[in-house]
Amino acid sequence: MAKMKAAIFIEAGRIVLDEKPIPDVGPLDALLRITTTTICGTDIHILKGEYPVARGLTIGHEPVGVIEKLGSSVQGYREGQRVIAGAITPSGHSAACLCGCYSQDGTGTRHGFKAMGGWRFGNTIDGSQAEFLLVPDAMTNLAAVPDALTDEQVLMCPDIMSTGFSGAERGGVRVGDTVAIFAQGPIGLCATAGARLLGATTIIAVESLAARADMARRMGADHVVDFSRVDPVDEIMRLTDGRGVDVAIEALGRQETFAAALRVLRPGGTLSSLGVYSQDLTIPLSAFASGLGDHTIITTLCPGGKERMRRLMEVVASGRVDTRSLVTHRYKLDDIEKAYDLFANQRDGVLKVAITP
Repeated sequence: MAKMKAAIFIEAGRIVLDEKPIPDVGPLDALLRITTTTICGTDIHILKGEYPVARGLTIGHEPVGVIEKLGSSVQGYREGQRVIAGAITPSGHSAACLCGCYSQDGTGTRHGFKAMGGWRFGNTIDGSQAEFLLVPDAMTNLAAVPDALTDEQVLMCPDIMSTGFSGAERGGVRVGDTVAIFAQGPIGLCATAGARLLGATTIIAVESLAARADMARRMGADHVVDFSRVDPVDEIMRLTDGRGVDVAIEALGRQETFAAALRVLRPGGTLSSLGVYSQDLTIPLSAFASGLGDHTIITTLCPGGKERMRRLMEVVASGRVDTRSLVTHRYKLDDIEKAYDLFANQRDGVLKVAITP
C-alpha cells in the first residue's frame, strides 16, 4: 500500500511526522496532492490537549493543492487542476445546510465535547498537514485557483481570511461604523481588513506587539491601542468620546479580552466572538448592563464551501486585500515539528507558517 508523510496527533504535547497510507478515493471524493498548507492557532489548542481529537489523526485544515485523483461521480473538475478547499467542508444536503447554516454541517458531541460544526479536516477526519488530503463532497468544496494567483496568495482563504471576514460580516459592520478588534494575530488582522472592506470608517486595533501593530495599520486600522501601556477599555472610550463602538470583535479567545470587548460596546452594539475558548466564560454584570443593554453577542465558525472560497479569491485577485505578508516563516513538511515548536511558542515574530511537502 502506498504511503505518505503526515503530521499526526499522538497525545497532548506531541504531534509528530510519520507515515500513513494514502487514502482511497470514494465516488464523491477528490484526492489532493498538497502543495502548500499551514499551521492554525486551533492546531495549537489540539497540540496542548485543549481541544480533543482522536489519537492518530492527521492535523491541519488549510489546504492548497492539485487534484491527484477524482471520485467516479465527481463532475466539473479535472485531475491536475489547482484548487483549495475550505477548512469547513459542508455536504450541501444536511439539515444544517438546508437551513442555510453550512458551517454547522456535522455538529455533534464527541468525548463529551461539542464538535465544531462542519470542521472535519484535522478534527474528525484526516487533515492537510500531509502529502495528500482526501476531500469529501468534492463538488461542494473544491474551488479552482485562478492561474494568476500563487499558493501563498490564497493560503489564508480556507480559514484565516474566511474567519476574520466573517467576524466583521456577522457582527453587522456597516458604512460609517466604529469597530474595535481585540488582538491582531492572523485572524484579528483579517477581521481588521474585513471591517475596512465592509465600510467601517474608524477601526481600533488592540495589540501590544510592534510588528503586529504595524501590520494592523497596513490592514486598515486607524488606531492601535497598546494594552501593555494603557487600559484598552479606557482608551477606546476616550477615542470614541465616551460613545463606545458599534461592533467589537474578539479574536484571541480569552476571558479578559471577551470582557473588554463587551465593556467598549455602545448601547445596542454587537460583540462578534471569533476566539476559540478553552475555559468557561463569565459575563461581567456591569458590562452586560444586567441584561438590559440591547447588546448582541454572536459567535462565528468560518464559512466554507466552494462559493465562499471563490468569493475570497476574488477579493485577493482584486488587490483589495493582500495577505501574503502574514506568511512570516516557511518550512518543508519534513520539518513540521520544528514549525510547530516555533508557532506554539510564538517566537521570532511568527504570524503564519507556510508548509510545503
